[in-house]
Amino acid sequence: QIFSIFGSILKIITFTKNNQFQVLLQYSDPMNAYYAKMALDGQNIYTACCTLRIDFSKLTNLKVKYNNDKSRDFTRLDLPSGDGQPPPEPSRATPFATQNVIFTSYGGTTGFAPALGFTQGPVTPSAVPGQMTVAGVTGSPLNSVLLVSNLNPEEQTCTCAVCSNALVKFPFWIFTGVYGNVHRVKIMFKKKDNALVQMADASQAQIAISYLDGQRLYGKVLRATLSKHQIVQLPYEGQEDQGLTKDYSNSPLHRFKKPGSKNFQNIFPPSAILHLSNIPPSVTVDNLKNLFTSTGSTVKAFRFFQKDCRMALIQLASVEEAVQALIELHNHDLGENHHLRISFSKSTI
Repeated sequence: QIFSIFGSILKIITFTKNNQFQVLLQYSDPMNAYYAKMALDGQNIYTACCTLRIDFSKLTNLKVKYNNDKSRDFTRLDLPSGDGQPPPEPSRATPFATQNVIFTSYGGTTGFAPALGFTQGPVTPSAVPGQMTVAGVTGSPLNSVLLVSNLNPEEQTCTCAVCSNALVKFPFWIFTGVYGNVHRVKIMFKKKDNALVQMADASQAQIAISYLDGQRLYGKVLRATLSKHQIVQLPYEGQEDQGLTKDYSNSPLHRFKKPGSKNFQNIFPPSAILHLSNIPPSVTVDNLKNLFTSTGSTVKAFRFFQKDCRMALIQLASVEEAVQALIELHNHDLGENHHLRISFSKSTI
């Protein structure tokens, strides 16, 4: 139920090792496994109990011999139970979601195995009494549309002198795009501080929520949750929209175009330290510092990578400053056919 939020699980194997209850899960898509790890590692299944520790397994495929309470292959309903019990009923073996992740619980096995369960079907974490709730996750687990609220209405059009990117209609989508590919954005007509944001898939929506909710942007604290809407509807031909809806589905700024891209391994929470890349040789430290100060940022520290001067780290005065700088300067034209790439960093300077 917990892991099904992030994709279709094909196989599960449970076992005990070093007196710890452990589980191997195989998702149908490696991206789903990555998102599950990002969102659930370190979370408690129950309040202050059963902390998940998740890592990627070295196995590329799970071999399941039996369908019972210790293992299950949801692609093979014909497998024997192995203990004299009949095979699971088809109604309980429909795919409920998950490529391979292994997790352990530092709370012992008591209360953990029942919480895991093998019940199928889309279930939100909050639907199970006493179980974990992933921060900000409400609504349908298969929904890819976010409701982002408490935006600053005065900052919904980027007019800064250094931002030459004509694609930026609603700047906050660049922030959201750090955690997934944004396809559509719609500002609410009667509540300009609310917006619907359609991500590429439900997994990306969950990750975006976990990192966006509670972050400060343009002086206000963002709130992000799943919307009741399944899609962001584009205006019909001839329909007056006042420019409140934008389609970014073919944007060249998408960070996650290729499955298995290294970008998936470099998703980090918003921080005051930014990772800069695609820097041409002619650009100096002062050039980059001046670029960031021109947006109102205060540069606290800066250094190029010793082995690769195409990359650098820059530390700004606050996380909010870093978020705003990323929005305004990601894809900035540095000349020589180089556009600046910016992401949050877990490193220190």
